[in-house]
Amino acid sequence: APGERGTIKAKPDFNVSEDVAALRKAIDGIGTTEKTLIDILTHRSSSQKQAISKAYEETTKRILVNDLKGDTSGKFEKLLVALARSPALNDAKWLIKAMKGAGTDTNILIEILASRTNKQIKELSAVYAEQTKKTLVQNLKTEVSGDFGKAILLLAEGARDESTNVNADKAKEDAKALYQAGEKRLGTDESKFIEILCKRSIPHLRQTILEYKNISGKTLQKSIEKEMSGKLEDLLVAVVKCVMSTPHEGMNRSTLLSGAGTDENTLTRVMVSRGEIDMLDIRAEFKKLYQRSLYKEISSDVSGNYGDCLKMICGGED
Repeated sequence: APGERGTIKAKPDFNVSEDVAALRKAIDGIGTTEKTLIDILTHRSSSQKQAISKAYEETTKRILVNDLKGDTSGKFEKLLVALARSPALNDAKWLIKAMKGAGTDTNILIEILASRTNKQIKELSAVYAEQTKKTLVQNLKTEVSGDFGKAILLLAEGARDESTNVNADKAKEDAKALYQAGEKRLGTDESKFIEILCKRSIPHLRQTILEYKNISGKTLQKSIEKEMSGKLEDLLVAVVKCVMSTPHEGMNRSTLLSGAGTDENTLTRVMVSRGEIDMLDIRAEFKKLYQRSLYKEISSDVSGNYGDCLKMICGGED
């Protein structure tokens, strides 16, 4: 169930006015008490934090996010602000940033649009339109093209089939269609992959992926990697990983901290967006891949308030 695998959970004895008073004291006192900010923003659910933001504004006539920006700085500020905002506003802001200026950060488009549910896409699209006065689909049309563009636009419509019933024969049909569109022929019919992977329901696709392996003898992911390249390959592999609930899905969640330096923007985005959803799975996957805990990796890679806050979201050393 949503939230069961997250580390950021609703506080059982939540008291909004107590939290507002504690935040005011932390922000208005002499020197900001970062520990209080971290503690509250990493131990309340998203809806509780929205209630805090509303009550904070009613009480102080100020906006919590603006006060956090005024009192903190750098990557720690970005992390706290993202924790205080609603998931839909975060996604909208990240997508706006991905499409800003010359060139588009397709990795962010893939990360967000391949992993969100229809409901999440509808919510982020509404916020996106409020923020930009244009629809997400309108803006995407000017940024993406070709088969990758078609696939991204389908996902951005948030129109994936949501039925939970799986018809085994139809799943077998789709598996056969994918095999014939890729492995079985010379050249690849990308449109068939796009149609099936971006429109069918998640339970149906799980069954299709199993059937595909029976027919072709290899995984659908392996076939996509062999048959396709570039951004379309990245996107469809990310969709397959999300369908199979791989917690380190196409956004490289688990390799965030490896290699040349830490990509702090990605680290912030993933820790915040998955903290309430499947951080426990990400931790387990990270440990499986790297034989060390995500918590230890964060501890050795980032420091200060930013590191302390990330460790709170990570939620444990195992």
